[in-house]
Amino acid sequence: MIDYAKLKARKFPDVEQSYSKKDTMLYALGLGYGHDPMDENQLQFVYEKNLKALPTMAVVLGYPGFWMKDPDSGIDWVRLVHGEQSLTVHKPLPVAGTVIGSNRIKAIVDKGEGKGALVFQERTIRDKATGDLLATLDHLTFCRADGGFSQKEGNGPKGGDSPPPQKPAVPETAPDAVVDLPTLPQAALIYRLCADDNPLHADPAVAKAAGFPQPILHGLATYGVAGHAILKTYCGYDPTKLKSLSLRFSAPVFPGETIRTEMWNEGSRVRFRAKALERDLVVLSHGAADIG
Repeated sequence: MIDYAKLKARKFPDVEQSYSKKDTMLYALGLGYGHDPMDENQLQFVYEKNLKALPTMAVVLGYPGFWMKDPDSGIDWVRLVHGEQSLTVHKPLPVAGTVIGSNRIKAIVDKGEGKGALVFQERTIRDKATGDLLATLDHLTFCRADGGFSQKEGNGPKGGDSPPPQKPAVPETAPDAVVDLPTLPQAALIYRLCADDNPLHADPAVAKAAGFPQPILHGLATYGVAGHAILKTYCGYDPTKLKSLSLRFSAPVFPGETIRTEMWNEGSRVRFRAKALERDLVVLSHGAADIG
């Protein structure tokens, strides 16, 4: 069971991470860049000649590890899911370098017995050499089996912390643009080499124990594919134009499915959602991207 005070005060050592051009290319390959070997727009992210880093790569930098699996977290790690993700880009990521990730828990929300809990984390990414703030990330985890902790005597305020404002839904009108991007059958096995080695994405037995018929694609990989659609449609594949990307995870994607991103152009802001095309199922919702 979650101990509110203990978890809220949990300290995370800064994570120093050095990454190479190969790591930058591996991240892009895990998202499916390079699917068309003749597309030079995609090639710039997977080939060392004129290499550029994707802004969404910040989500795999300074990662504190799968700490929710630690017994002292009090969290049933098998039943957790990634709920929401936000990224604010302050400066373009270098294609190689050393960064410092600083992590903290911002809030813990108790939805009630049998309804789960929400854990909000913040991570900042700084360039070690310059001290420049490169990105800020907000990460919401839905701990499906951990609701009701605040109803226990001496375990934090009733309801825990207050949740942040809800993300707005996409418009009800027809989208202004639609992009279909495939994922590889082995996409999760590639992507997990970038950061998140949760066996839910690799081990069939763990996936079945969590209620899925097979290992699922990382939510952050689906996030990166939606980022690809926006980068292609509204940024002309210029990574410096994507300033922020936020969304809610609605349903898992299975590796090998096609992700259809539907986008609404609001000038400097793009609203979007994404579907697993083969199942006609919304997998990402409440999406917003700022373009500059």
